[in-house]
Amino acid sequence: MSKNSLVSQLELCKPGDLVCCMWTDASIGKTSTNGGVIDVPVRSWGIFVGVFGKRKHIILAQNSFEYADGLCDLDYTAIPLGWVEDVQIIAQHYTPEDAVRSLVSSFVRCDEEQKKSFSRSNRPRAFFQRRLSIHGWPS
Repeated sequence: MSKNSLVSQLELCKPGDLVCCMWTDASIGKTSTNGGVIDVPVRSWGIFVGVFGKRKHIILAQNSFEYADGLCDLDYTAIPLGWVEDVQIIAQHYTPEDAVRSLVSSFVRCDEEQKKSFSRSNRPRAFFQRRLSIHGWPS
């Protein structure tokens, strides 16, 4: 797929849409066993959150967890834009609007203090624990 075509497809994707993204993953192999095939095709389904990051990744929410009284977290897949072959919208507006706002805000909410504390921490989980939210607000 051409880069222009992919950009056109992504412009149609809105946060909250259920999408399928076809892409090629990185792989480790041995030349004696792979028969010369190095491409690893992947299909990932999830809720489109957006395109984020310095190097541009498509973010698909996979699982959303609500622990208690609005305390929530999510699992997601980050797919490098350059590895994407095709994106298809399965269902538009699949996710309720309030849930979409919560998904998107979890990626745009990263203030300078969080960046500083992440760089000081040698425990990656500490950063993610700070991203939990209560009723859509940072904890």
